Parts: sequence; structure tokens; C-alpha cells
Amino acid sequence: MTTDRDIIRPIVRGAYDIQKLRISTGNRIVANFRVKLGIEPGKKEDDDAEKKKVLDEIRQRYALITDGIARFPTPAKFTGDEVISRYSELCLIAQYLDLEKHESQHFKRLGAVLADIPVYADYLLGVSGIGPAMAGVLISEIDITVAKYASSIWAYAGLDVGGDGRGRSRRKEHLVVRQYTNTDGEEAERDSITFNPFLKTKLIGVLGPSFLRAGGHYADIYRAYKHRLETNPAHDEKSKGHRHNMAIRYMVKIFLVDLYKAWRTIEGLPVEPPYQEAKLGHKHSHAA
Repeated sequence: MTTDRDIIRPIVRGAYDIQKLRISTGNRIVANFRVKLGIEPGKKEDDDAEKKKVLDEIRQRYALITDGIARFPTPAKFTGDEVISRYSELCLIAQYLDLEKHESQHFKRLGAVLADIPVYADYLLGVSGIGPAMAGVLISEIDITVAKYASSIWAYAGLDVGGDGRGRSRRKEHLVVRQYTNTDGEEAERDSITFNPFLKTKLIGVLGPSFLRAGGHYADIYRAYKHRLETNPAHDEKSKGHRHNMAIRYMVKIFLVDLYKAWRTIEGLPVEPPYQEAKLGHKHSHAA
């Protein structure tokens, strides 16, 4: 039987595919026009601001060139300026703007699709820092019916701990041997990761920073945990960035515990206490 999750997943993946292509095209525009605009390459931390500056300038110039034109100009009718001086450059910018428009439309439609999903309407909609795009990722990538424990979601998202005591990753010691059928139709083996890389990337790279920008409950959890790391001598040798990443990971894991409890309850499924509560007697004290 086709489920909401089966339908939503290709919508979400398709929207993110468009976003990835839009970002890639934007990077090409920045690389092509930065020198023409007299912008020197900035420091790494200034990259995002620099890219935005270039794209904003190019967007304004494109609007002036195409102002009053009912149809996209042909090469013969193209009149550029000192920056957008070639027809191929105009086409590249048009492609970027088209992708930007389609990306916005896809995510807008996703919000409408999610409106009737109970966990979205009754829980995720009220979590500060989560919009339709991230809600779509969670709903389409996680099968809550098979996640018996919150730690099941951690493991699927690559947020568990490997046998060596380190956070799950792609390092060799964290890979497992899986069987597959090769191009010759023969059974073979290969090393494979144990988690969903798309989900992990969105949780750590998108949801984590979104929680921090939104402030509130989960940002407080991040700050409290980072403070613990900064004041614990055992973590003195870790860099500032390392402690930041550890705090992001911890914050997201706490959110996944809350999501597990809320989602399983909404679906009428049994809710098991976290390992720390069930086995160690440590109460989860981060409830929103």
C-alpha cells in the first residue's frame, strides 16, 4: 500500500535536487562575475556575504536588461551592459532565476501536502526552527512505525556511537560488509555505511543551525551542553569548532528523542523510555 511517506519522499528529494542545482548554478555565476564587479575574493568566513552581494547585483542588472521585454531576448536582440556583456551570461542568470522560482514553488507545495499529516499539524508545526522543508525530510526519511526506540532513529541518522566510542561516520572502522549484486549479476560484498547520509546531512547541516537561528528551547540545550564541554578539562584539547559540532549533534539528538515520543504517541504506538532512563535511571530533563 502506498503511504503518505512514499508520496512525500520524492517530492522532498526533488525539491532538494532543484535546490542543489540552484546553489551550484549560483556558485558558477559568482565565479564568473566577481572579477567583473571588482570584488576581490574574501576570507572563508566572508564567502556567504560575498556570494549574496554578487547575486544581488547580478539580479538587479538582469532585471534592467530584461525590463519591458515580453519574451526572453534572442541573441540578435540582446543588448547587455558592462557586466552582463554576453548572451551566454544572460542565459546562465536566467537559468539561476528559473531554478530559484521552481525551488520556491516546490517547497510551497510541500507545505500544503504536509498540512494533513498528523505529526506535522499536531507537533512539528509548533517547533521553532522547523519549516515545511525540514518537516518533509523528517516525515519522508524516518519510518516511525519501525523506530521502536529513540536510539533507533539516532542509528538510522548516523548519530549513534561506533564500536570505537566515536561518533558514527564514514571512517573505515565504522563500515559494515554488505552483499549486493554486481553488474555481472553475481553476488558480491562491499564495505558500506550504516546510516542514511541524506538525513544526517540535513539534521546536522540544516536543522542544527536553524535551531540556533530560531533561539528558544533547543538553542538553550546547545548552549548548556557547549558550556559543559568548555568547562570540562577532558575536552580542553578539542578545538572550538569541534565542541560546537558536538553540541549541535547533542541538541539534534535531544530533539529526535522529543520527536520520537510525540510521533509515536500521535500514531498510537508504544513509547519506550530512552536507554538512560530505562537502564541507568537518568531522567530526560530537556522536555519542551
